[in-house]
Amino acid sequence: MSNKPQFDAIVIGSGISGGWAAKEFCDKGMKTLVLERGADVKHIKDYPTANLDPWELKHRGALDVATAQANPIVSKCYAFKEDAQHFFTKDAVQPYIQEKPFDWIRGYQVGGKSLVWARQTQRWSALDFEAPKRFGYAVDWPIRYDDLAPWYAYVEKFVGISGNKDNHPGMPDGEFLPPWELNVVEKDIQRKIKNHYTDRAVIAGRCAHITKPEPIHIEQGRTQCQARSLCQRGCPFGGYFSSNASTLPWAQRTGNLTLKSNAVVQSIIYDVHKDKAVGVRVMHAETKEITEYYARVIFVNASTLGTNLILLNSTSKRFPKGLGNDSGVLGKYIAFHNYLGTISGDMPGYEDSYYYGRRPTNPIIPNFRNLQEQDTDFLGGYASFFHASRASGVPNDGASIGAAYKDSLADVGPWRVGMMMQGETIPIAENHVRLSEDLKDPYDMPQLITSVAYQENDYKLRDDFFKQAQEMLDAVGVKNISTYDSQQNPGLDIHEMGGVRMGHDPETSLLNRFNQLHSCKNVFVTDGACMTSTGTQNPSLTFMALTARAVDYAVSEMQKGNL
Repeated sequence: MSNKPQFDAIVIGSGISGGWAAKEFCDKGMKTLVLERGADVKHIKDYPTANLDPWELKHRGALDVATAQANPIVSKCYAFKEDAQHFFTKDAVQPYIQEKPFDWIRGYQVGGKSLVWARQTQRWSALDFEAPKRFGYAVDWPIRYDDLAPWYAYVEKFVGISGNKDNHPGMPDGEFLPPWELNVVEKDIQRKIKNHYTDRAVIAGRCAHITKPEPIHIEQGRTQCQARSLCQRGCPFGGYFSSNASTLPWAQRTGNLTLKSNAVVQSIIYDVHKDKAVGVRVMHAETKEITEYYARVIFVNASTLGTNLILLNSTSKRFPKGLGNDSGVLGKYIAFHNYLGTISGDMPGYEDSYYYGRRPTNPIIPNFRNLQEQDTDFLGGYASFFHASRASGVPNDGASIGAAYKDSLADVGPWRVGMMMQGETIPIAENHVRLSEDLKDPYDMPQLITSVAYQENDYKLRDDFFKQAQEMLDAVGVKNISTYDSQQNPGLDIHEMGGVRMGHDPETSLLNRFNQLHSCKNVFVTDGACMTSTGTQNPSLTFMALTARAVDYAVSEMQKGNL
């Protein structure tokens, strides 16, 4: 094996969790190979639309008809527009089979979806980690909040999270930079909710945007968010967190990082005589050349469904159903976030008030359902994001132009309030992914079959959101309230989780408390695939904290000679 490419660690994927794995391994002196199936994207250099004005885009930012028709899945994503479509994977690049409708939104490039994520970052609470055991669904998490709290803090300081200290039990406080300010209507709603309810509160949104740089951010070469609301194009300021602006350049500076793009990992190589994984088999995306790389430990961070695909395809005599899959639950218990419900209405008054600039986050009403005990006829709960804004009172007919039209834009309309749910879904075995026995993708891998659907519980949760949201908006003075069911497919939330879940028991889970495969100790999974349940928070902060913790453990075990 001495003539074969050998590393201390291989990290599959360069997105939010893969970038963190690379940074941590390299910081600890480990020679690390990062394999990214997509093209290279260098910070600033490869953000071609970052500073373009609308008139410099051929379709003024809109998606052209031909692209939309050729991409019926990814074109549903709110950010897949003319200025950012190059950071999304087109539908034809890697086909998959929808046994049940599932919109798989992907970003195959160095940095992955960290270039286009919505950047909302909330900690889980003790209640979230305890919920499956308390209410009898999924399996018990093998960790608790106290296990992850120091790692949340560690990640938050490096990433740069803006937020307010709210002392809310459902969304614990973190290491925050100054928060973004609520506008006058949102502040009034915050005050009225506090006065009207004892079980719910409005807190400022927490997001991975630098509002006041600390020395650690300057050291990364990042600076303050400019509030341009052009984040999906790639941020040349590094104002929001991405692998490209932060963790990967940091890892590169150590001299310990080797990064290979266009490297499609087909499978992990298992050595039955050594009783461990020894490397990975890779196809070059363009030349189709096959290469094998070897390492002491392997971190799989290929995104939730991508990680499931690789592990399912990593078969051997020891693991005929996929690497580490003694339990048979690999690919099962896929879950996501329920975005079915939105609601809006008019807020009378405040005609003398407006707001300045753009803000990358919205206020949150943390989950208030089924916390200590089940108080509804459904399991789980939902967070509620809302915002108040004023639009121009002048119709945009596409034909108006000139100074008079410009002046007329100051004639703004009434305040509007919009609210959306981010609901927990309950993992069930029937919601799963598996490999096709007949069809392959362009990289000689079986196509992934997605079989994931809503449950009755999800519709009950949506209906409760509609009822409670209407009551809340009515209580704070909103008029002309209307509800809307998005009817969107699972997957379009882009928060898919599970399939390689953590747990105590190897009979019912794949990973232990350190994200280590129960039956293949030198393989770790720390992206969304590892999640045992979904909570109601945006998940990326938890992925990053789990990754940093798992790398710390893996390196410790390597130093002890256990890996």
